[in-house]
Amino acid sequence: MTENRGDSSGTHKVQEATRALSALRDSLTALSMPYALQGTAAASDKATLIRDQLGDYILPRLASLDAPLLAVVGGSTGAGKSTLVSSLVRRQVARASAIRPTTRRPLLLHAPADAAWFDTDRVLGSLSRLRVDADAPATPSTEHTPRELELRSCEGLPEGLAIVDAPDVDSVVEDNRDLAATLLAGADMWIFVTTAARYADAVPWEHLRAAAQRHITTAIVLDRVPAGAESEVEADLRRRLVAAGLEEAPVFTIPETALDGDGFLPESCVSPVRQWLGALASDAAARQDIAHRSLTGAIGAVLAQSELLAAELDSQEAEHAELRRAATSEHDDALERVIEATEDGSMLHGEVLARWQDFVGTGDLFRSLEVQVGRVRDRVTSLLRGRPAPAKRVEQAIGSSLVELIVAECQRACLATERSWRRAGTSQQALNRALAEVPSQTGLEVIAAALVHDWQREVLALIRAEGADKRLTARLLSLGVNGAGVVLMILVFAHTGGLTGGEVGIAGGTAILAQRVLEAVFGDQAMRGMTRRAREDLTKRATTLFANQVKYFTDALPVPAPSADTLREQLQACQEVVTSLRTATARTRQQAGRRVR
Repeated sequence: MTENRGDSSGTHKVQEATRALSALRDSLTALSMPYALQGTAAASDKATLIRDQLGDYILPRLASLDAPLLAVVGGSTGAGKSTLVSSLVRRQVARASAIRPTTRRPLLLHAPADAAWFDTDRVLGSLSRLRVDADAPATPSTEHTPRELELRSCEGLPEGLAIVDAPDVDSVVEDNRDLAATLLAGADMWIFVTTAARYADAVPWEHLRAAAQRHITTAIVLDRVPAGAESEVEADLRRRLVAAGLEEAPVFTIPETALDGDGFLPESCVSPVRQWLGALASDAAARQDIAHRSLTGAIGAVLAQSELLAAELDSQEAEHAELRRAATSEHDDALERVIEATEDGSMLHGEVLARWQDFVGTGDLFRSLEVQVGRVRDRVTSLLRGRPAPAKRVEQAIGSSLVELIVAECQRACLATERSWRRAGTSQQALNRALAEVPSQTGLEVIAAALVHDWQREVLALIRAEGADKRLTARLLSLGVNGAGVVLMILVFAHTGGLTGGEVGIAGGTAILAQRVLEAVFGDQAMRGMTRRAREDLTKRATTLFANQVKYFTDALPVPAPSADTLREQLQACQEVVTSLRTATARTRQQAGRRVR
């Protein structure tokens, strides 16, 4: 009963780990790092390797710990990998070539009874499959490196062990290097082939140190060792292996020797390698131990490397926020300038001021205001009693000035945002999308004109609503709804903070006159309330316009996915279930050991 409960618990842990790691793989499949930062390209490549390792090795191995071991034969250019593979099985299955680089499909050899393990995408699922007859000649090299796995059954291999002949890890062909990395990441074991002349090269040692970090079982085949140099070269190699954390890796030395008549290495050279592999294949416990160590090591490496991806996503999110901030800030500044221009008296110049002066009775009124403000009420009374001057031209002048102001500031904000994003240089595509959506000057003029028209209509509605009191009707009719509306618009703009010199006196007089006119019609309190509401309404409309304008930019910004926080949560979940799985597996192995004793 205890054993059954242990088995059930172990199965449950495997299922939990599978779900967590599958979720991580899905996130990496959907990974989006849209901003061209310094580390983005490297992070994207790393994400691809991690995703492929999850799909090619970790998840399949987690689902079938009893599957045959996969030993990848990798190493330096021209080290003799293909010759070694053919010599191990005594069949010309991997064609060696003196021409570099040699480019061909990677070859997977397996015992005939193990074919079912490899015909599906259980392992190395990112590569397509091509089954080749066992007696077919070795596949020649090609012009391009296909992401394709050649499968071939081989009587010379024991059950429980498969061998992959991989491309050179230091190939001048990038596709070869990428494919070699994929195969090594999907292996349970590495057979690393190098030569006496090349064993100290930097690139192979990068992979060997990665093997140590993954706790992957590794063997070194030191090929083409000159006579008399075996001890010296092997001693130096072992010293380097210890420094890299691979002190337990066996070293098989093959002297410089001629191939036999069949093109194979002498049996005495390859039999130690074959015997070592055969011993592993025949020992189920050893195979399972290797699989466990490789699996847990691979998971640990994946989780550690994924932390670096989370850091890159932090940078991506920061860049997204900065570009968004730049666009928002420029449009907020533009809105602020519009609001200031409509509050500081800046609008009361040029055409607007000229039409207003025409409306209220030319410059005579203002000259009298300068010397005798006390006569304002008399002037206002006269204005109300007389035939009101046409207000339409003042309204039009105000509308045109407002439209011009809004369009100019919109364009200014767009141009400033464009310059800021171009300086950043991290998302040209987003900028192109935004610029394609931003309205043209003509389009902006239409939008701004509609805003101003609606605001002016709302001002007139305020006048009508306030003048609904019957006691005000006569005085309002004397001025006219449109006339009173124009006076209210002027009063909204009649602050003097932004004017200098003689303009201050004119604008100040304008403000006094407008105020007195509305006071005479509606009273002081009502005048102040209407002015406040009219100003707030204009600000609200302008705020909405600029908010819509900035959305052309912010909506064009792609959002990195998944979020850094989401990825870290997934990594934490993976770490927890994998730790639990590791504990459960160790307990199961201890129980099995006790049963054996």
